[in-house]
Amino acid sequence: LGTALALAREGLKVQVLERQVRAGGNAISERFDGFLMEHGPTTFNASTTGALAQLDALGLSGSALDLGAGVRKRYLRDNGRLHGVSIRPTGFLRANYLSVAGRLRVLAEAFIRRGDGAGETVHAFATRRFGTEFADKVMEPLAAGMFMGDARQLSLNAVFPKLAMMEAKNGSISRSILKAGKGTEPGRRLLSWQGGTGTVPQVLAAQLGARVQTGVAVTKLVKTPGGFEVHSRATMARARAVVLAVQPHVAAGLLAGLVPDTAAALEQIASPPVNVVFLGYRREQVAHPLDGLGYLGTKDASRVISGVQFGSTMYPGRAPDGHVAISAYAGGMRNPELGNVPDADLVAQVRAELAEMLGIRGEPVVVRTRRWALGLPQYTLGHATRARTIAQTPQQVPGLFLTGNYLDGVSVANCLAAADRTAGLVAGMLGAGGGKIGLIEAGS
Repeated sequence: LGTALALAREGLKVQVLERQVRAGGNAISERFDGFLMEHGPTTFNASTTGALAQLDALGLSGSALDLGAGVRKRYLRDNGRLHGVSIRPTGFLRANYLSVAGRLRVLAEAFIRRGDGAGETVHAFATRRFGTEFADKVMEPLAAGMFMGDARQLSLNAVFPKLAMMEAKNGSISRSILKAGKGTEPGRRLLSWQGGTGTVPQVLAAQLGARVQTGVAVTKLVKTPGGFEVHSRATMARARAVVLAVQPHVAAGLLAGLVPDTAAALEQIASPPVNVVFLGYRREQVAHPLDGLGYLGTKDASRVISGVQFGSTMYPGRAPDGHVAISAYAGGMRNPELGNVPDADLVAQVRAELAEMLGIRGEPVVVRTRRWALGLPQYTLGHATRARTIAQTPQQVPGLFLTGNYLDGVSVANCLAAADRTAGLVAGMLGAGGGKIGLIEAGS
């Protein structure tokens, strides 16, 4: 949607083909009984380069909601209990979540020699710079909560490029944070809207209007002298350029006979299942103050929850007066087998864990689940090589482009930034070739 709108603004003829009955992919916000559930992404990271300009262009800046004042701590679960840590950069040094030895090792980070720039996993990087305890108790839960991934497999350069840049530039993460100064506490640039994150694709689709066709599943791409034939079950369209904004496995299937190297790279990107359990309670049922974004958990074979968000603390209007909204996330690389667990069993396990961690009594007012058979793409070691192979597709097949959350960042803001870059490449090609027809194939 982002790529299509950018191209349309350049005066190009664009058509979006979406397999689903609605546009917007996983960015679904649903309101019911006074609650608002985010089925997919929950925030918009305004600190991403160009993000605020994107919102201005869409007319969404004025209506954006900042995180609520009730977000004061980050919580982590370890050994069966929650530990509250201040969101300030020095939070982990002031709290008792890490042992004294662990905190001293974090302080020593400023004196650790910078690495050689070779590819490392998130866990290996954190261990080298901050120590094993920090890697196990902070970075591992962060990787599981943010990316539903495994810190021992995720590529540091791919998922936390800013940390890699901090080390390369200043030789130390802590020195970089101190240099940045106040206002850099994590999470303070996370935005949303009264209607949820789904507002972004809704606005994109509305501005594209009739250029978006839903319920159209593309089954085959054929390269022709003048561009492409795009086949669906019922029709065939011709286009000078095609952009695939689909999940990697869908793109791999469409490109297997056209660009084998790209298809092979796409097939290597795993997207394990993710399960969302949304629960609404009366405020008096929950003993915990819910004074944070939520909580992340260390790896524990007896637990199914990777992360929790306190939606009604994060933004206003997420629950009726006197009620709270809580979302739990399970599955991913940590527990992929949960994709096969029946809803009733999954909800029972999640409720039991939340009752223990948050002091919840009684039955929830509302319960909803969302099962994503394919969740967030995993940026494992070797991701940069795969991304380079995919980026070379237009050189192998002129007029064929790929974009999506499996390349340069999984967030909504990352996707919009990638959309602008892709649109620039498409417009440049069409301008050079004198063409004025583009086609965007989107959906999952």
